[in-house]
Amino acid sequence: MIGPVLLLVPLSLGLCAAFTALLRRLALRWGFVDQPGGRKIHRAPKPLAGGVAIYLAIALPMVSGLLLTNALDLAPPGGQGAMDRALAAISQHLNGIRQQTPLAVGLLVALTCIHLLGLWDDRRAMGPYIKLIGQIAVASVLVIGFDLRALTILGVVPSTILTVLWIVGITNAFNFLDNMDGLAAGVAAVCTTAFLITTLLIGQWFVAAMLALLLGALVGFLLFNFNPASIFMGDSGSLLVGMLLGVLTVRTTYVRPGADWATGWYPLLAPLIVLAVPLYDLVVVSIIRISRGKSPFVGDTNHLSHRLVARGMSRRTAVLCIWLMTAATSVAAILLPHVQPPFEILIFVQTLLVLGLVALLEQHPLPAEPGTGDDRAGRDG
Repeated sequence: MIGPVLLLVPLSLGLCAAFTALLRRLALRWGFVDQPGGRKIHRAPKPLAGGVAIYLAIALPMVSGLLLTNALDLAPPGGQGAMDRALAAISQHLNGIRQQTPLAVGLLVALTCIHLLGLWDDRRAMGPYIKLIGQIAVASVLVIGFDLRALTILGVVPSTILTVLWIVGITNAFNFLDNMDGLAAGVAAVCTTAFLITTLLIGQWFVAAMLALLLGALVGFLLFNFNPASIFMGDSGSLLVGMLLGVLTVRTTYVRPGADWATGWYPLLAPLIVLAVPLYDLVVVSIIRISRGKSPFVGDTNHLSHRLVARGMSRRTAVLCIWLMTAATSVAAILLPHVQPPFEILIFVQTLLVLGLVALLEQHPLPAEPGTGDDRAGRDG
């Protein structure tokens, strides 16, 4: 089943690249652009339709797959070719795929709602708290409607609240992270790769398939978004990517089949380790803004990316540096479900060391020049 899942990566990559190229032209023609000025460093209007391309690259294969698996009765083919083997693997798991249809439909509806919310904000800039309420509403319906809860051992109400807060937190972490060319999409691609490897090793095929679609879409978009970007994903993309990752991390079972939960609970912390860098940036920036009497949802130049640039890095180097920091924690998280006590402590220590490096790099006064602002929209909340 690994082969068919991995085939979804080039599928969504090709779709996203094609849609991005098309929408880049259409957005300029329609005036759906991010205008320069203020803290933004781009000198010409930049298309904001990248989120639409990411959405289509994920949603279209989802819809097509759901229609095919529920309408067709696939019989295992008798050939020995690569496609025959892929179809044989799919047919063996057809019933399992069909059982996931209600959740897949619910997830697709939720992603559509959060995408439209971000699209509206890109177009008319709604208030940050209205957007936050919308995120909470979408996450709550998905969690309650499909009993999509993490840490169920805590009880229904606490686990429901924690799950909604987790999904909304990850959604905003990537919304905050979308402040330089290629940063949000690149970090999301690194995290998605780690989660994809984890789910493939454990055999969670539905989650793995969704992660494969997301990974392909992100890489296809990065072809146009890496510095110097010719298109931005906007809130319609960053909110979509964040919510999908938040939901899929909840849906993943990190403990290997047959493992003893009493002694092997630590893999449950894998999402925190993979997402340590974006979550750190979200928390630190929010604390700084609140301590200064500002809303945590109003954009500024207090992000890790801005501080790296203030230290003398180019914007491209700063983005690559954050990619590598994320990769350092992600690789460790992949190993977490497979290590034996007490060696898991080394993975937690490594994560803390990476965050310590981030904290040291942040100890730099931010420049006051207007040229140090975001590469994209002036709102990151």
